[in-house]
Amino acid sequence: MVLSNSQMQALERRAFESGASAEALMEEAGRQIADVVRDFFPQPGRCSVFFGKGHNGGDALVAARYLSRAGWRLELSPAFAPETWSPLTRKKYEELPAAAPVRAGDAADVGSAEVVLDGLLGIGASGPLREPVLAAVRSLQTRRLERNAVVFALDLPTGLDGDTGAADPEAVRADFTLTIGFAKSGLLADGAAAFVGRLAVLPLDALTAAASTQEGVSVAAPRELARLLPRRGFDLHKGDCGRVTVLAGAPGMLGAALMCAEACVRSGAGLVTLMVSREIYPLVAGAACPEVMVQPTHSYLEALDVRSDVMAIGPGLGLARRPQILELISRVPCPMVVDADALNALASQPAILENCAGPRLLTPHPGEMARLDPESPGRDRLRTLEFFTERSSHTLLLKGARTLVGQRGKAPSFNSTGSPGMASGGMGDVLTGVCAGLAAQGLPLYDAARLGAWLCGRAAELAIFRGPHSEESLSATAVLGHLGAAFKALRAGRW
Repeated sequence: MVLSNSQMQALERRAFESGASAEALMEEAGRQIADVVRDFFPQPGRCSVFFGKGHNGGDALVAARYLSRAGWRLELSPAFAPETWSPLTRKKYEELPAAAPVRAGDAADVGSAEVVLDGLLGIGASGPLREPVLAAVRSLQTRRLERNAVVFALDLPTGLDGDTGAADPEAVRADFTLTIGFAKSGLLADGAAAFVGRLAVLPLDALTAAASTQEGVSVAAPRELARLLPRRGFDLHKGDCGRVTVLAGAPGMLGAALMCAEACVRSGAGLVTLMVSREIYPLVAGAACPEVMVQPTHSYLEALDVRSDVMAIGPGLGLARRPQILELISRVPCPMVVDADALNALASQPAILENCAGPRLLTPHPGEMARLDPESPGRDRLRTLEFFTERSSHTLLLKGARTLVGQRGKAPSFNSTGSPGMASGGMGDVLTGVCAGLAAQGLPLYDAARLGAWLCGRAAELAIFRGPHSEESLSATAVLGHLGAAFKALRAGRW
């Protein structure tokens, strides 16, 4: 569920009327904030805490207390004089450990992480940034730019409107935004991603209990997604996990086929067959992972005779056989994930979607979406998705910095995971394979798309924060290698 600022404030009032206390909510929020920081940075480092006089600042101070107990060194940077602090914020400041904090200007420990908590303003703030908050924001930004500190914004990045996503010219550019209870609508607005960064929703049971509805736009969360993937029975066999047929690859684009097929395997599909043209078969057969069965074909239409629970079509396929691609999209009775060149082929005859023999998951990036549905209002991603799903029964996964998944009768769902390092070739091929592998295990395409987007984004994060990669060095094959860890993180409920 996604709320406006006023809806969130009303929800808090209902929670208080039901017996919840502001201090209990603050303690739970602060603990979860510290848990997220430690999840991405397991080794203690240095934490600069920028806090305001209200309860957003109190959340930051509670998180700082938990981090200090875990060995983090603190630098406290209040934006307001102590006499202006709310009583609860003052209490949380007084509860901080007595250990000496880091002095402003001290060098961070060599090799240790440096994070910044932005607890300056919450959803009650409005209007342009003013002193003394403006000076605090500038100091915070300096740490990010000059010391490579990682910024965690609490609830909202300071200077970002929680309703519209409009940002003050000097608004905090967060690397992570840890929003409390429910996502605020402004965090998901087009253009807000550059200020929000990686989004995590920290659920508070008291607020969840006070919520009157779960309808409307949502943000995919691990607690919900994990229920889509129950533990496997000990008597399970490969036939129970589904058969995927992948049609992909063309001369010069073998990697797309190889990564897509391997992603099917790594996402749990029981049997994966990769069908390729005879001209590239020798190269693909020698390079494919051993678990993938590679089958040469004279005509893609031979796939109609292959036993499949799910089909994936398009990565690196080229358009030399466009009529066959279109016929498969139209005639294959099982669920199908349609990507890349299959989308480009479909753009020439989109009416085919009206009478497909089975359900389809389309996975376009914005350029492919514009070709596929030129009448859509492409400037607004959510409206683009809703415009498509109002007229089609098929599932749409609209790629981007905040991937969107939608289907008629289902709530539009924003993905929360990912990294700027995913802006490189091959990521879409892996996503297609993961979605197909999940669908082969019985997930509806809408759920396979939401879960697949979350897993790929989480795998990218793990490759960077737990593996050897940087945003610059991240590759699609690195994401493949961290899918197993992403599944484990999902089942552990890790953000």
